[in-house]
Amino acid sequence: MYVLASASPRRRELLQLVLPSFTVRPAECDETCDLQDPHSLVTELARRKCRAAAAVSSPDEVIIAADTLVFLDGQPLGKPRTEAEARAMLRRLSGNTHQVCTAYALWAKGQETVCCVESEVTFFPLTEEEIAAYVATGEPMDKAGAYGIQGKGALLVDRIRGDYYNIVGLPISHLARTMAQLGLLPEERNRV
Repeated sequence: MYVLASASPRRRELLQLVLPSFTVRPAECDETCDLQDPHSLVTELARRKCRAAAAVSSPDEVIIAADTLVFLDGQPLGKPRTEAEARAMLRRLSGNTHQVCTAYALWAKGQETVCCVESEVTFFPLTEEEIAAYVATGEPMDKAGAYGIQGKGALLVDRIRGDYYNIVGLPISHLARTMAQLGLLPEERNRV
């Protein structure tokens, strides 16, 4: 049995491309971390989520956890707590290129595997009116970096380099290949 240790509806939709069925069981863990390197930070957070879910799972379950962070100039941009914070983040991203890192962690048969994928996103220069209109949609409020590329936030993006689904929150092709290499995919899913 497979367990997705995330409440993200986007991750749930993406995982359905690979797995016929799975249980959603969000993991609760401490996300306070002093690591500064983007890859190390996001990898540690995914690992913690995976271990928290594994601790309350049965030995035959395969745990899948992930964490996504947006970084600009090496500094993480989390989820905004207020509309003013969302506007400030979008101003920083305006006209600039930033990185989106997603780490996913797998726990199966007593073994842990963790991988990290990075993509780059470049925003168009944004006017204050564009920023205000986007924030007014409410979309930025539950998303790292204050935007969702799979929604209206797509209108802010000039170009991307890398895996689009990584930016959405789960690099599904990378995850599927890792699971196949580890023998964790149902037999019929090992073929496209």
